Parts: sequence; structure tokens; C-alpha cells
Amino acid sequence: MSIGSDTIYDDTIENAIKGIEASLEKDYIISKRALSLLLLQEDEDSLEEIKEREKENYLKIISIVEETKNKYERPLTFVISSYRQKYAKTLTDNVMVKTETNKKSFSETLDKIMLNPITGVPIALLVLYFGLYKFVGQFGAGVIVDFLEGNIFEAYINPWINNILNNYVSWEWLRTLIGGDYGIITLGIRYAIAIVLPIVGTFFFVFSIIEDSGYLPRLAMLVDRLFKKIGLNGRAVIPMVLGFGCDTMATMVSRTLETERERIISTLLLALAIPCSAQLGVILSLLSGEPKALLVWLIFIVVVFLFIGYLAAKVLPGEEPLFYMEMPPLRLPKLSNVLVKTYTRMEWYFAEVLPLFILISVFIWFGNIIGIFSVLVNIFRPFVTAIGLPEEVSEIFLFGFFRRDYGAAGLFDLVKGGILSARQLVVASATLTLFVPCVAQFVMMIKERGLKTAIYIAAFVFVFSFFAGYALNWILITTGALV
Repeated sequence: MSIGSDTIYDDTIENAIKGIEASLEKDYIISKRALSLLLLQEDEDSLEEIKEREKENYLKIISIVEETKNKYERPLTFVISSYRQKYAKTLTDNVMVKTETNKKSFSETLDKIMLNPITGVPIALLVLYFGLYKFVGQFGAGVIVDFLEGNIFEAYINPWINNILNNYVSWEWLRTLIGGDYGIITLGIRYAIAIVLPIVGTFFFVFSIIEDSGYLPRLAMLVDRLFKKIGLNGRAVIPMVLGFGCDTMATMVSRTLETERERIISTLLLALAIPCSAQLGVILSLLSGEPKALLVWLIFIVVVFLFIGYLAAKVLPGEEPLFYMEMPPLRLPKLSNVLVKTYTRMEWYFAEVLPLFILISVFIWFGNIIGIFSVLVNIFRPFVTAIGLPEEVSEIFLFGFFRRDYGAAGLFDLVKGGILSARQLVVASATLTLFVPCVAQFVMMIKERGLKTAIYIAAFVFVFSFFAGYALNWILITTGALV
């Protein structure tokens, strides 16, 4: 690698660049060397362009790319980026003079505190406690949900809708479609606006603060060593944290991970042990009155997450992933940035998720009309009773298949009715958390990982969730930890 020269890569990559350059017969906007590097990194737009223009030499160029890829254990994007970083460091070292100083800024000191496991882990726990538990779980899922659910929908909207339907609509099918137990307004919109929206909104607000402050990359660095034990690296903290907002969106973001092995493991863990913000908020709200029950649920989910991740890392072939990430400076979050990010994500919620709740209400209504809903509930019933739960919970698992947060919202209704004991609430919450991904997430899994892999993951999650629920119920009964 020499200064002032384009030759910054090893002989293998340089020979590949020369081979591709020689095969490019047409003229392009960028240099042939730059285009060759893009092709080696499998840039989609560049591949599409040469497929159209270099028709005769296309296969030859692709073969050079494939031969070069096979000579490295890491993706070529990673290899090329590593050489560029080394080259950039060499350039800066030759033109910059560094002055050593013993005085450290407050930001640098805070950086060290956040990255040191001894001090960084308590900070991370405090962020989770105040951000997720207190703000999302208690304020969002408690105060705001109680107000919208009890003071608005149950006190005014639902009775008003049902009265209008009963007095002015003679068709039973239309009354049950709009109101009643499973109506579009009384169930679908009530769940979406009164239960899920406050939780999602408060989570998006907290996540925007964490993102804008620059803390997220530091959290990634902090958990890197732990994540390597489960076949991932610190970069995977991004889809995992996003999963607490929406597992469907997080599954899509998992494509940013370097290897297929990491993408499969992250998809599995998102489908199994990462509750979305609405599901998490409802569960935190339900368990917050029983600190012991909340602790049992939390420990159980963390153990499952680490255990399944560890097994997946052992079963799936591949090397330990490397980790590199740009570290932006720490700063106080800017309110305008936080509000814009929260608003943008809320727009996504209204555009993408709210229609799904309405659609699910229609599916449930239609299933009731033709009897399929009852059949599906009966299929779930033996699994539900086997883990020590009452039959009424069967509907909740069916709801959870349509959307995880929909199922959690249904659990909210059951607890209000006094149907579940503390032990049953923990078992139901844990099993529902681990239960199969919702329809939207499953579709995203098919898109990102392929149909075969998505079916394998969903089948494993279904079986394991009830097995884990059975084990948890047995442990709680045997130890007498919860009644």
C-alpha cells in the first residue's frame, strides 16, 4: 500500500479490479476502477447496469466477482472497507500532528464510563428502567391507556356505538361487524387507539432520545462481547432494540448484519424473545403491580433469549463475527429532532399498523360468522390448558397470531375481568411473549430469509413457546414461588 497511489488493496483484489476493468467495454459516468469496486461489493444498481450494457462480458465479470469472494472468509464489502480504513489512517498519520494532553473532556469521560462494563451495565439498566419500565410501561401503558380505555372508549365511545347499532341497524351481521365483542370500532380501533397507540408512541419517543443522543452505538459496543456468545456482534443491538418497537421493522433491518448466519440468528431471536413495544408495554403494565411476577417474567425471557441464541450459534456453521461501527459524539438530544423522528414513526404506525387492526377485526368477525374462529380456538385449547391456563386464554393466542400486540391487548381485558391468578398471568405473559410471530412479521421473514427458513423458525417458535410455558408453570407450582 503506497501513498499517492490507487493501489491500496492486496494483489487478489487488485487483479480482480484489473480483470473487470478489461471486461468493461462501454463508457460509464464513473471510472471503470470505481465501477469495478462497486461490482466486487455486489452493488445492485451497478450489477443491473452492466447486465444491460455488457451483455457479452456480463457472465465473465460475475465469475471474477465470485472467484474473488471465495478467496476471503469475510464479505468483500468488509474486506474492501478495512483496506480503505487502513489507507485513510496512513494518510492522516502522515499529514496530522497529534498533541498528547492529559486533560479529558466531559464527553470523553462519559464515553469511557458508558463503554466500561462495570459502569456501563448499570447505566444501560437505568436507561431500560426509566425509559421502558417507568415511561413506556407505567406512564404509556398505565396512565394514558387507563384514561383512553376507561374514560373514553368504555365510558363513552363503545356504549354510544352499541346503542346506535342496536336502535337503528336491523342487520345482525352489520351490528357485529362494527360493534359488539369483536367489532371494528369496539375491538379493532379500541385496541389500536386506546391500548397500543400510547405504548408505541411513548416507546418511539424514548427510542428517538436514545438515538439522537449517540448512546445507541455505545450500547452496541457494550453488549458486543455478550452477543458474540450467541453468534452475533454489537451491531445486532440495532435490530434488537428496534424489535422492542416493531419486530416486523426490526426483521427488515436485520439485513444490515454482515453474514447470513447472523441474519438467521437475529430473525429467530426477534421472532421468539423480543416483545414489540405494545406487547411489552401491556405486559409491564399488567405485571407492575406484582414485582415478583415481573421479575420472574423478565429473568425467564432473558434466559430463553441467551439459551436459544447460544444453541443457534452452536448449530449454525460460521465464524465469530467481527464488529466495527462509527462512534458519533455524545450530545444532548435536540427536541426538534426527537419530535420529528417520533412524528415520522407515528405516521408509519397510522399508515401501516392501524389498518391491520381494522383488517384483523374483520377477519375475526368473518371467522365467527363461518365458524372457523371457533375451530381455531379449539385447536389452541389443549395447548393452553396443558400449561395451566384457563380456556378463555385460547382466544388470546389466536389474536397474537394476527398481531402480537393484539394478543397482549386481549390479555389486558382478561386480567381486568379477574380471570387469571398471579402465576397464570406470568405463564400467559411469558408464553405469549415467546409465541409465534404475527402475520406481518412472518411475511417479512419470508421476504428476508426465504419461505423455508421462515416456516422452520415459526414451527420451532410455536412448539418451544408452549414447551417453555409448561416448564415455567411446573417450576412455579413446584417451588410455590407464585400462586
